[in-house]
Amino acid sequence: MSDKATIVFIPHGGGPLPLLNDPGHAAMNRFLRAFPDTIARPAAIIVISAHWEEPVISITASSSPPLLFDYGGFPAETYEYEYPAPGHPELAGRVRSLLQTDGIDARLDHQRGFDHGMFVPLMMMYPEADIPCIQVSLSTSLDAAEHVRIGQALGELKKEDLLVLGSGFSFHNMQALMSKRDDAIDQRNREFETWLEQTCSDTDMTEVDREARLVGWEQAPHARYCHPREEHLLPLQVCYGIGQSTATTVFQEPVSGFIASAYQWD
Repeated sequence: MSDKATIVFIPHGGGPLPLLNDPGHAAMNRFLRAFPDTIARPAAIIVISAHWEEPVISITASSSPPLLFDYGGFPAETYEYEYPAPGHPELAGRVRSLLQTDGIDARLDHQRGFDHGMFVPLMMMYPEADIPCIQVSLSTSLDAAEHVRIGQALGELKKEDLLVLGSGFSFHNMQALMSKRDDAIDQRNREFETWLEQTCSDTDMTEVDREARLVGWEQAPHARYCHPREEHLLPLQVCYGIGQSTATTVFQEPVSGFIASAYQWD
């Protein structure tokens, strides 16, 4: 048990490939499986998944959410996974209240299940599925400043015994990922990751400058090559909004042939 939250942005890989022991995900899988041993066991988990966007920020509020197999073309076994983690309606209500208090419209969703941005990493991190979980959506605006503000509205959660998991991918150019044929590191990918690590982890950077860089992420080297669409980066902006401090770079290795990184605030 801990008296403060752990906030971490992670890559969750490609669909269910991590659970199929895809070789390109080996380093990421090792990181995810080992990560729980580096922190206190949380009382509950909040996941901000890249795979849920809503016009009004939405929060899973069922006491026992099903799984949502939001991928296609994979082996039959990948549609039979189970992750029966309990929901946490009380925590969902508290998240909605914090958002609404800060002027951000939010709603409880009693129907939606946990998507693969949640259950794939958690099946590796906490396979017992015995920690209550909720998911929080992104906004369909895909506006970076709005997502930082969403995190800031949830800043009170830093005082609670929680794991806040921003589940995305710091490199998410699907065309590049699907056409990769060798182990060479893409220089555009490397330059963006260098910028992102500096932005998140430079202890000499002021929080004003750090926030400005994350809001203006499109000015980073090769930003739109690395993120033609930004939904897999925005969980990081939410995490930063909660953490409001320098992050520790806890992972930076190739995933499916491209460098991906993870950042922890605590």
